[in-house]
This record gives sequence, structure tokens and C-alpha cells, in this order.
Amino acid sequence: MVLRIIGGELRGKKLYSIRGTAIRPTADRLRESIFNIISASVRDAVVLDLFAGTGAYGIEALSRGAKSAVFIDNNKAALSAITSNITSCAFDRKARTIRWDIRKNLNCLKSTQSYHFNLVFLDPPYNQSMVEPALFNLGNSKAVAKDGIIVVEHSDEETIPDEGDTFGIKDQRKHGKTLVSFLTYVV
Repeated sequence: MVLRIIGGELRGKKLYSIRGTAIRPTADRLRESIFNIISASVRDAVVLDLFAGTGAYGIEALSRGAKSAVFIDNNKAALSAITSNITSCAFDRKARTIRWDIRKNLNCLKSTQSYHFNLVFLDPPYNQSMVEPALFNLGNSKAVAKDGIIVVEHSDEETIPDEGDTFGIKDQRKHGKTLVSFLTYVV
């Protein structure tokens, strides 16, 4: 699959990907749909891209005017692709990568205390029960700005846990077997 930036200053630029099945990049069409929905929240956003894969979500946000982005993944090949994409897009000064197992915790964000992320992308492997622990750890990190937007791409078979005191579901959109949930941080 050829990945491209679909909007903003780098529209049409190709992104590096990873061969094999280690990651599942989000199709351009779905990414475009998501960014059409959140377009008003992207400019000057501080972005967190969890289970970042190729970094397509965060890099798309930077292309559309986000202030900065932090990319977290635990896959060495994915981090290499993200780093290559950041460099080829000349976003080195706006981006940071972290290798971390998101399922355990997000203590790695303690080193980013100056950040309060107002736009978070969460795209874990489908049907591996990672959405709930990732959201739990995200809430515990206290790194999300009040009223921050969390975009979760997940299988339609996986539900978003009822975290009413931390996250509220604002919208959900179905795209084939993919469900995209738009949450807000309410703490």
C-alpha cells in the first residue's frame, strides 16, 4: 500500500511504510474522512500518536498545521519508518519518537511534562484487547488537555470502555469493519 499525506502543506508526499504484517497502516481514504471531521481542531494542536505505526496520523496533523507531535510505538521497524518519515517531511524540530509498550503504562510521557496533548490518535492492533488498557493508561498519564480530542481507530468488534469520568464518546463512524470513535477528555 502506498501511503501519502492527503492534506496540508505536504499534500501528496509519499510516506515510508513497513513490509509485511507487523503494522496495519490506515488507508488514505479513512484518514481523509477522519481529518475532515476534526479539521477545526488540528491547527496549532499538540498531537500524541499512540501505536503510531508509520506515523501517518501525526505527520498528517503536522502537515495541516499542528504545532508538534509525539509518536509512540514499541515496534523497532515502525519507529524506523516514523523517523524516516519525519526526516523526509522536515518535521525534525516538531516531532519526537518514543519506544514504549503502551499496554503497560504511559510513564514515558513524564519526560514530556511541558506537553498537554489536545489531539490524540490511538490506533492499536485490531482485536487484541488493547483499546481499554491504552485508554486507561492515557487517562492515568494526565497528559491530555481538558477537552482534548481522542480519535480511536478500532475493529467494530471491540468496544470503547465506559470511562464516563475520564472520556466521553462524542461520535462514532463505521467504515467497513473499522469503527472510529471520537472521544473527549472530560477530567
